[in-house]
Amino acid sequence: MSDRIFSTAADRGLAADIDAGLEQVEAGLLAEVVFADEIANVTSRYLLNAGGKRVRPMLALLTAHLGSGSVPNVVTAAAAIEITHLASLYHDDVMDDADKRRGVPSAQTVWGNSIAILTGDLLFARASQLMARLGERAIRLQADTFERLVLGQLHETVGPRDGEDPVQHYIQVLADKTGSLIAAAAQAGIVFSDAPDEFEGPVVEFGEKIGVAFQLIDDVIDLSPQPDETGKVPGTDLRAGVATLPLLRLRERQTTDAAAAALLERLERDVMSGPASDAAGAVAADAAIAELRDHDVTHQTLAEAHQWARDAVAALEPLPKGSVKKALTKFAETIVERSS
Repeated sequence: MSDRIFSTAADRGLAADIDAGLEQVEAGLLAEVVFADEIANVTSRYLLNAGGKRVRPMLALLTAHLGSGSVPNVVTAAAAIEITHLASLYHDDVMDDADKRRGVPSAQTVWGNSIAILTGDLLFARASQLMARLGERAIRLQADTFERLVLGQLHETVGPRDGEDPVQHYIQVLADKTGSLIAAAAQAGIVFSDAPDEFEGPVVEFGEKIGVAFQLIDDVIDLSPQPDETGKVPGTDLRAGVATLPLLRLRERQTTDAAAAALLERLERDVMSGPASDAAGAVAADAAIAELRDHDVTHQTLAEAHQWARDAVAALEPLPKGSVKKALTKFAETIVERSS
């Protein structure tokens, strides 16, 4: 991703600093995701060793260059935020009953739900320990973000209340589950590099909006017919009963569009009701997912993701012109180009 964001000669100095900072973050992750208990040591490093784009650390390091750059406190905060993200993956895969993560079997598939949940808890604890080294401001940032992560998962699990718009509910879930942590990364870069206070609000808004865009793109990618590239079976979220935005948009059309209603019925019957019991059921599920992938509601979701990304870039208006602002803009573009 960094190659796509820092693509011009004029930005090579910034790119070199970001790459150096990412190397420090990676070293920090390897040093911190270590536990004296042998089982915990193996399970906690499982998804770390599986890879990851390190989007959140990159964003923290990038916004830090509005201040004093990749100083040790920024690197520590970036590592803590990435460990928080890593922890959330263990819990999310249990909640969603996901089979794969980052191209490998999910942790609960290997060790069971209890071990996966406890591993996530250990990683959340380690992230909090890291943040505690940076003082009260970091502790509050970590605690507030963790609270939003949990509330987002809770609201996703419970679903919209009576009379609540399902799409608005879903977008708020995305803002809490995904946007809050990306926003925290952007905020950490400002706070721990001693950048001007007036930059904090714009980058937080940018991070939250780009987080929503990121997840909407994931909703499109979830329908991808190329599991070798995505690391997931097509329709993984739908098969787990998660109502992604394409499905919510389809439900909006069901009363006025007979074809949409028919597709929705097939998805709910063949995909969201549980694993297929026979080959015919599996074929029916795959066909319904393929039809949703090509449906206008999925194209609409993609368009909405791009709009969220444009709104994120617009939030950067108060930032000074230069390599950082240009790179943040490219960052947003790269996020939504993942579906192409």
